[in-house]
Amino acid sequence: MPTIDIDKQELFDYLGNQFDTASFRELCFEFGIELEEDSSEKGQLAEGERAQLKIDIPANRYDLLCFEGVSRALGVFLRREDPPTYKVVPAAEPHRITVSAECAQVRPFVVGAVLRGVTLTAERYQSFIDLQDKLHHNLCKKRELVSIGTHDLDTVEGPFTYEAQRPEDIQFVPLNQTESMNGRRVIEFYEDDQHIKKILHIIRDSPVYPVVYDAKRRVMSLPPLINSEHSKISLDTRNILIEITATDLTKVNMTLNILVTMFSKYCNEPFTVEPVEVVYPDGKKFVYPELEQRLMATTGEYLNGIVGIEKSNDEISELLKKMSLEAEVQGDKINVKLPATRPDILQECDIAEDLAIAFGYNRIPRVQNNEATVAAPHPLNKLSDIVRREIALAGWTEALTLSLCSHDNNFAHLRRKDNGDEVVVLENPKSSENQICRTLLLPGLLKTVCENKRYALPLRVFEVSDVVLKNAAVERGAQNQRHACALYASNEARFEIVQGLLDEVMKSLNVVSVVEANKGVRYCLEEADIPTYLPGRGANVMLINEDGSSLELGTIGILHPEVLGNFDLKTPVSAFEINIEPFL
Repeated sequence: MPTIDIDKQELFDYLGNQFDTASFRELCFEFGIELEEDSSEKGQLAEGERAQLKIDIPANRYDLLCFEGVSRALGVFLRREDPPTYKVVPAAEPHRITVSAECAQVRPFVVGAVLRGVTLTAERYQSFIDLQDKLHHNLCKKRELVSIGTHDLDTVEGPFTYEAQRPEDIQFVPLNQTESMNGRRVIEFYEDDQHIKKILHIIRDSPVYPVVYDAKRRVMSLPPLINSEHSKISLDTRNILIEITATDLTKVNMTLNILVTMFSKYCNEPFTVEPVEVVYPDGKKFVYPELEQRLMATTGEYLNGIVGIEKSNDEISELLKKMSLEAEVQGDKINVKLPATRPDILQECDIAEDLAIAFGYNRIPRVQNNEATVAAPHPLNKLSDIVRREIALAGWTEALTLSLCSHDNNFAHLRRKDNGDEVVVLENPKSSENQICRTLLLPGLLKTVCENKRYALPLRVFEVSDVVLKNAAVERGAQNQRHACALYASNEARFEIVQGLLDEVMKSLNVVSVVEANKGVRYCLEEADIPTYLPGRGANVMLINEDGSSLELGTIGILHPEVLGNFDLKTPVSAFEINIEPFL
């Protein structure tokens, strides 16, 4: 949980001097933050030292990481002020940042904005710097995802370019230094710096370094490391250019919005921001910042039910204003306008949380729950336990394998082809062994047998677990499916053993073989050419319904020698794998 230090007297003055430490601690509790420490309570302050309040901020409330954010939010909460309206004011000739194609190798995204006519004091300047540090450590993930650069706009000239250059070709004087350095020298120079050395690894080994130039080819910043001394901000700065580079477009927009909404308060026209146009190599143009309010619809019935109160839609609308949320009532619906400062609100339940804070958790009536409930197992888990018990009683050992595996284990090593519409692929896997979500349990059991070859044969292992399959019909684009897989490894394939086990599992589910019945729900093996199994030694397991329709449950067979070799096995293996969800 982030912690910020705020000048006690300055905050109390802003809130109308109506608090002492005890009452302010209670206010923090009501608002959902926590006063951790008041330095004036620790003893005598040194001469000239001002008391500081140390406040713990929820990890998702990036808008509260500075004095401006906390004071504004508490002022609205106490109804001393109205929530501000943030506006992007078009400039006659908006500044432009042109991105070079080489930036895709290191940090592909950049956004920007201009704060015009800013009045800075020593306190405001320090708050501006502190907010950037807090964002860097939290939302920006220590600059790996996002890096902020701020510049005195009057010291540089647009249009600007965002490029990726060889480190030897970059020459500038870093912030608060006097020596001109190239990119390599910058890395060497800051190896001993207690702060910057922690982020050098982000670009150290890259063949090109990201760099921002102005129209005269003067370096403005070397993200994510440091800005240039030339464009340094001071108390005399009146116009601030903000450029933020990133590897994550969502995070960089959130960072820019928080920064400009907090400090646009000090512009000539408060809460206004000038846009910056970003032009990418493919010719696409984007204008930042994007401060439009998001609209989220909810209902009073839902919010009252979640919080446990009974308020009309109009009363709910008034309460939400205390949390800086505008709400309009339209019939049974409540349309909530979410400001750019609240990226933490993602669902209706987040609005319900703000409503509970505005109403007061301590005021929510206590109600006795008079409903009797009886616990019951989830049907799918109950079915899984039936299958597990039946296989275990037959003398087989259960395994629990990883749900992530390599692409080769799931396809090439089983002699299968990836058709592109089956497997969920991880965008940024940490290793080659964790590239995809498994679509079969068989690879995991084969690896289990491989790791246990030292034990006496036969090895009989099984698993009843979920696999993950793509499904464009569902909202998340993928779904879990419960499978049962059993594998028998010995000096002989003994196909009849896994077939017998499959038959016992089916009987436990009240499904018999077509050999035993010609009506009702039954199953059969249908010969098929399955690359994973030996030719003529593989079959599909088919479920035949009462109406005569059939459904493929899975496969059974003797594994192909090439498959065994791919998993470093030298003994014959028979196996089956079926989907058990149709038995629900």
